[in-house]
Amino acid sequence: MVLFKFKPVTSGTRNKIKIFNNLYKFKFFKKNSKILKFNAGRNNKGTITVRHIGGRFKRKYRYVDFFRNKDDILGIVERVEYDPNRNSNISLILYSDGERRYIISPKNLFISNTVISGPSAPVKIGNTMYLKYIPLGVKIHCVELKPGKGCICSRSAGSYCVIVSNFSETVIIMLKSGLLKKVNSLCRATIGEVGNSEHFLIKLGKAGCKRHLGVRPTVRGVAMNPVDHPHGGGEGKSSGGRDPVSPWGKLSKPLKKNV
Repeated sequence: MVLFKFKPVTSGTRNKIKIFNNLYKFKFFKKNSKILKFNAGRNNKGTITVRHIGGRFKRKYRYVDFFRNKDDILGIVERVEYDPNRNSNISLILYSDGERRYIISPKNLFISNTVISGPSAPVKIGNTMYLKYIPLGVKIHCVELKPGKGCICSRSAGSYCVIVSNFSETVIIMLKSGLLKKVNSLCRATIGEVGNSEHFLIKLGKAGCKRHLGVRPTVRGVAMNPVDHPHGGGEGKSSGGRDPVSPWGKLSKPLKKNV
């Protein structure tokens, strides 16, 4: 993984920073994908319910195996791919029975490495097992909160959890934020931390790259006319003249109490 800063030929490349990974550059596995419909923040009636969304580049959704329930079946990492729907990369696993599945790619899991799931799996990066079999202090990711429901916690790039204490029926895990959670010991988790941890260092460089991701511009209320926003209008650069509110007049911040 290499950080590349572009030569400032244009204003768009002046502050642009990109990450070069050794990822698979050809077509993805189509059997585990579908066309992702994009509604641009509209509901079933066509009314915009979420603003500042639209104009995104076409994507396809990759079905990622969040259950890892193929117990005692050895899998080998065929390739590591880019996923446009998440900030972490995904790995294509070929199991010994011939089935292929995508998983969240952990850090230091490379091509031709093997992974396995089940209670008898060794404590190795990429393996999935029940929380009660994982030693204390081991970094884990893709943690279930309810047995058999699929992983929910620690799926984004660079995230992980740590097992703090292990009881007979419950396990206490600590998230990367420091929050403690009590989880059933029969929930599954994957050893290691999620890869692509340098994702936060990326700088898009220009507004056009953000538009390709489906993010439309956000205009300040004080820059609008009075008919468009409660903060609009006024002579010169005014600060709104009232407490911060939404375009519909609802308070966006709690009122300050006079001491």
